[in-house]
Amino acid sequence: MTIIKQEDFISSIADSLQYISYYHPSDFVNAMARAYEKEESEAARSAIGQILINSRMAAEGHRPMCQDTGIVVAFLKVGMDARFDAELSIQDMVDEGVRRAWTNPDNPLRASVVSPPVGARKNTKDNTPAVVHSELVTGDRVEVKIAAKGGGSENKAKFAILNPDDDVSLWVTEMVPKMGAGWCPPGILGIGIGGTPEKAFLLAKESLMSPIDIDQIIAKGAQTDIEQLRLNIYEQVNALGIGAQGLGGRTTVLDVKLLTYPTHAASLPIAMIPNCAATRHIHFSLDGTGPANFDPPPLDSWPKLDNQINTGIRKVDLDKVTRDEIKQWKSGERLLLSGKLLTGRDAAHKKISELIERQEDLPGEVNFTNRFIYYVGPVDPVGNEVVGPAGPTTATRMDKYTDTMLNHTGLLGMIGKAERGPNTIDAIQRHKSVYLIAVGGAAFLVSKAIQSAKVVAFGDLGMEAIYEFVVKDMPVTVAVDSEGESIHDTGPSVWKHNIANIRVETP
Repeated sequence: MTIIKQEDFISSIADSLQYISYYHPSDFVNAMARAYEKEESEAARSAIGQILINSRMAAEGHRPMCQDTGIVVAFLKVGMDARFDAELSIQDMVDEGVRRAWTNPDNPLRASVVSPPVGARKNTKDNTPAVVHSELVTGDRVEVKIAAKGGGSENKAKFAILNPDDDVSLWVTEMVPKMGAGWCPPGILGIGIGGTPEKAFLLAKESLMSPIDIDQIIAKGAQTDIEQLRLNIYEQVNALGIGAQGLGGRTTVLDVKLLTYPTHAASLPIAMIPNCAATRHIHFSLDGTGPANFDPPPLDSWPKLDNQINTGIRKVDLDKVTRDEIKQWKSGERLLLSGKLLTGRDAAHKKISELIERQEDLPGEVNFTNRFIYYVGPVDPVGNEVVGPAGPTTATRMDKYTDTMLNHTGLLGMIGKAERGPNTIDAIQRHKSVYLIAVGGAAFLVSKAIQSAKVVAFGDLGMEAIYEFVVKDMPVTVAVDSEGESIHDTGPSVWKHNIANIRVETP
């Protein structure tokens, strides 16, 4: 019988979560490098390049690749011939590992878990509890598959009960455009088919823990019906032309993972969950000889792309920019921002909206007149950092506040990630404003453009407080221009047409 010591288990959980916060799996880096090489869309290629540069910087600096360091999901397979020498339950041991990882002073991670989920929704401060799935299996080891899943991708989960003879590929290709760009493509689709509704979701989530291998299947040809289905979905989704960050391009998914389970004759449950550009997962085993070891990947496995993505771009002085100037910016144009901007996410927008409704003044240092707001909740800084990783959050969550902000604050423009809704685009056009996007999944890279940061309002909100950032050469793309043209509409449309032509021309 194998004895697994409590401390070995806890420290392995903590070390694994630190590891995946700054090291992408090598298969993901290789797949992104291949996508970069074949990408023909300039905007999408730049986005992929930024993600790859950010990935290398995170690996070198041991800092989070994304500011949303996720909610922890663990799949445990506990051998029936293994025994824990522990005083804590499995859930409590995993939670202690999470707590240590999130409060590590050398690399603190952003606490995003709130409890209860309805009502007060107070931050638990240490990202606990984790979501733990345990299974007793034969053997004398404990196998752990663990991931940290960001809200942007988790929020895009889809589910349906199809008829037994429905086309699975068709359902997926209908759902992916409805997911928008908030899941930060290119990434991986995890699909679970069969069982019952909850089983399908578990299959989808666990499928994301396996390595990217679609290139091997393409090279040798599909050997099973499941491999053929994966290939069909992979080809059909990429043919949609959604591309990196939804900007339009050749690669929307790097792989399609799929697990199945027997189901009722009358049912075909199907669940789909994406992994974003901050794909974070690892698999390790404990055999009673001590904690797991995690060897760092060689840094030469990352492509060297520095200084290849920000050439020939319009530079903007945020302290002098005018409404007349932003009228010249066109959807899809790339910019480098320098100067002061304010930040704000969901909670800050709610507070601002309530102050406006009560006709009360905003806090003293909060003046949005002719300024930009950045939708971000940064990681706490360490060492000489002015701010930790600070990538954009999904902008659609702020849509319900946008018209109020543009009507009452003098706000010039917004910076976030992913698309905006039609009513928000109408408001942007009506107010001759603009919406810019930074690359989701490039948080550490973006943070290096931030020269100073200070909290100016709502400090009690933690990472959702309003900051004033001073930035230098922060890379963004015009997503919605002052005429209301959205790159998230035009880009995929153009590239869906281009890809169709490429496929026709390929012998």
